[in-house]
Amino acid sequence: MVEEKENKEKMLGVFSSSIVSAPEELVAAGSRTPSPKTTAGNLVKRFVERESYGSAVWMQVGEHAQLAYTHHNQSLWQPRSFAVKDEIFCLFEGALDNLGSLIQQYGLAKSANEVLLVIEAYKALRDRAPYPANHVIGHLSGTFAFILFDKSTSTLFVASDQQGKVPLYWGITADGYVAFADDAELLKGACGKSLASFPQGCFYSTAVGGLRCYENPKNKITAVPANEEEIWGATFKVEGPAVLTATE
Repeated sequence: MVEEKENKEKMLGVFSSSIVSAPEELVAAGSRTPSPKTTAGNLVKRFVERESYGSAVWMQVGEHAQLAYTHHNQSLWQPRSFAVKDEIFCLFEGALDNLGSLIQQYGLAKSANEVLLVIEAYKALRDRAPYPANHVIGHLSGTFAFILFDKSTSTLFVASDQQGKVPLYWGITADGYVAFADDAELLKGACGKSLASFPQGCFYSTAVGGLRCYENPKNKITAVPANEEEIWGATFKVEGPAVLTATE
């Protein structure tokens, strides 16, 4: 009975089709074999209600985005953090090895943490930096996954570290929302087979038009459909000499 009360889910982001277009491969996988799904609203409700100690934080961002997270049972080495600044909302899990040097680079206070750093890096990318998005993400060294939503521009920016040390998954709910979470079981119950591991070493940006590998941003990313009996809808792979594959 104790196991039923323990929760693995830690962070969740859910976005409507007006913000992000669902990957075609996951849409197809969800239609291939009938499987149970639930709506985005019920997914968020399940996340919040299953948090045993009432420590889950949930927020509605505008009409088309929802974010939720909890600090319960977080790893000492991969803490979760959340921040809002200038209508930019960010959930971050993990730790950056080069946080100190990046704080200096972006002119932040020494007390700044990873989630504030990611927000500032995104703002620089959006407003003034001449660098492409892959350069900004490529400068982050460590283990991490983050979900960032810029309400002012309705921009979604999601990324995973090169080794995929912080698990991240995405899927499509019954009402067509795209959900991101670090717990596969949570999304499996809501997204059926339209579920996949988010590929390590990659980022998804609605500003640049989809999924990119930040080491090889020009390399095409293809989706390999999973077998009918597997819970995964597809595995996303980066083509080219430096191939990175998504792992469970």
